Amino acid sequence: MLIPTAFARAQHLRHGVNASIWFAQSPNDYSAQRTDSYIDASDFALIAHMGCDNVRLSIDPEPLTRRPQVDGLNAEFLGRLDKAVDGMIANGLAVQIDIHPEETYKFRLREGREGVDRFVELWRHLAAHYASRDPELVFFEVMNEPEVQDAYRWQGILARTVAAIREVAPKNTILAAGGSWDSLQDLLALTPVADGNVIYTFHFYEPYEFTHQGAGWTANYYRYTHDIPYPTDDAAMAPSLAELQVPADRLELERYFLDHWDARHIRLLIDTAAEWSNAHHVPIVCNEFGAYRDHVQPAARAQYIHDVRTALEADGIGWTMWDYRANFGVVTRESGTPVPDAAIVTALGLKMP
Repeated sequence: MLIPTAFARAQHLRHGVNASIWFAQSPNDYSAQRTDSYIDASDFALIAHMGCDNVRLSIDPEPLTRRPQVDGLNAEFLGRLDKAVDGMIANGLAVQIDIHPEETYKFRLREGREGVDRFVELWRHLAAHYASRDPELVFFEVMNEPEVQDAYRWQGILARTVAAIREVAPKNTILAAGGSWDSLQDLLALTPVADGNVIYTFHFYEPYEFTHQGAGWTANYYRYTHDIPYPTDDAAMAPSLAELQVPADRLELERYFLDHWDARHIRLLIDTAAEWSNAHHVPIVCNEFGAYRDHVQPAARAQYIHDVRTALEADGIGWTMWDYRANFGVVTRESGTPVPDAAIVTALGLKMP
């Protein structure tokens, strides 16, 4: 039986990592000096050696479209992206080319038409540029976490963008997600587009009380917590609640403990993604999951990552962990040499070099 292209291509996205805080999420420094050293050829080789088959390459659209331009893109920045993409492919890694904008760019998508027109035109140029690479290994992800809360509007933007990509890149597989935060809920609310060569994606960070404890960029109480256990341990509930001064925050954290988060809880949630996939006859992947390592107990973090990874694999869902070397990372690279975290490598079912 002939396997549809999207399902066959999903087999290239079984286990991978996000190359983050590199060509995206660093708006104050996209210089060649930084991008040439933050991740390099030695990292591609290590990622492949550990047993990964794909990398998600996040790209901020603003430096990509700065002037001067050639064919609508900044040639110097694009040249550095080419080096990264080709280096990954040379190591046998599939590449998810992910448009990963900052908040201002997303705002323009939510309001009016001009931002949407610019976004569609960006993809028309970018997809045309990478259409010459092996379509078995180069995937186009429409946008990371669009934050377009109007689901109807996002469906229209998504359909229009997919159509533009398909005009210039008829062979490449497209990755698409729901319109807000790429959450599991966003996936379940999404209607697949009228294109058979699309893989649908979602992110999984539940429960945020555990995965984002101590995260200073969050707008809620998570930033004030640390050493929250996983699986939940009732003995730790009282001291954890005592860290919070606001009663509503304490109630929310108390619910985390009372919900008894463990491997079974996670598996039941992941099962809903598999059910959506089966109902719509489309493939899915989870291209972000992980836990912030700065304020979490290392053993609990490894157990959580193991439980999410095995739940995904039990449902036949490929994954790309967030992330490679930043504060959710599988390696540290502060000294210049990437050093894998053995506990996380094991939790991911990968192999140490």
